[in-house]
Amino acid sequence: MTVAPPASPALADALPPGLLAGDRRVLARTISRVEAGQAPPGLEAALAPHLGRAHVLGITGAPGAGKSALINALLGELLVRGQRIAVVAVDPSSPISGGALLGDRVRMDEHGAHERVYIRLPAARGHLGLSRCAAQVVDLLDAAGFDTVIVETVGTGQSEVEIMRVADTCLIACPPGLGDGVQAIKAGILEIADLLVVTKADLPGAQATARDLQDMLHLRAAPAAGAWRVPVLPTAAARGEGIAALVDAVQAHARAAGSGLRLALRQVAQRADDEIGAKARRLAAADPFLRLLGIACIEAGPGHATVGLTLAAQHLNFNANCHGGVIFTLADTAFGLAANARGQIAVGIDAHITFQRAAQAGETLVARAVEVSRSRKLAVYRVDVSVGGDASKALVRASPAPPI
Repeated sequence: MTVAPPASPALADALPPGLLAGDRRVLARTISRVEAGQAPPGLEAALAPHLGRAHVLGITGAPGAGKSALINALLGELLVRGQRIAVVAVDPSSPISGGALLGDRVRMDEHGAHERVYIRLPAARGHLGLSRCAAQVVDLLDAAGFDTVIVETVGTGQSEVEIMRVADTCLIACPPGLGDGVQAIKAGILEIADLLVVTKADLPGAQATARDLQDMLHLRAAPAAGAWRVPVLPTAAARGEGIAALVDAVQAHARAAGSGLRLALRQVAQRADDEIGAKARRLAAADPFLRLLGIACIEAGPGHATVGLTLAAQHLNFNANCHGGVIFTLADTAFGLAANARGQIAVGIDAHITFQRAAQAGETLVARAVEVSRSRKLAVYRVDVSVGGDASKALVRASPAPPI
């Protein structure tokens, strides 16, 4: 893996003092700020040179599969091997109150107070599998010097595979009694497994479950020579059975696959975003109507875009305030660039627009469009138009030629 260059002094200033040394209080406060959407400015860039050392083990499976009990057993074995371990265990949130029981901590309490263990339990808050900021929390724990970061998802179904974008090693917990051989063969979450673990192997049906999983692997195309072969490992966490062999398999996969895979995926996604953004800026600069109004694209990518306009006399109405049509056009431009980055948009657009105050000549308007949700039939976007702000500073660099 490529080692990033040292952080510049300016970037280093963005890191809370004590974070890289693993100060637990600093780490807890910083994670809380990230979860609240109030991350320190420049934190992401400042963390980048310090990422990629920790091995991220993702653990997922159906509710009740014994994931938390398995993690507790893994903590004990990893501590014996001298590691520092962090756990991010995502708990489901109430759709009514928004609260979470955070009961996973109870099952991990045996090792939770150990000085080389750090456990964080973010609430899912409506997200499937992982919380919205799970990847950012993993970055913080990586930078803080933990050897292994274990990420436990909310109990998942067959198609919730978000964990593969965060973890270097994906472990699927498969308890006995949740289905037959056909269930094991179904496509979905089992396809992302690097390790298949039969939990509660001391219960009846565990051998049949292991056999079904082995049959499922045999039905698939054989891996290439030298490629990782997914093992099926029986464990009984309450008794500590199979845990040492499981850790051996995790470490073997870490040697084969490496660490920091999420960072490589992030770079690929960033390059794609940059290409889309460059295309959006070219399209906006070549659009005669936008050039006439003086609208410039500040940034754009799949599902998001920001455009800006400095108001002049030609943009004003009979009351010497910004014409409503200009605001509509600015908002529609941001929405169009953001939506079209995903591909062709639907023919129907349902827009709701509210005015808060009038804008005048000399002020800069910035429209920001962000995709809120997406399904096969419906995409929901929010567009905010504001006066000034930090984004307006980029308008000087992004502005097209003066309007005709």
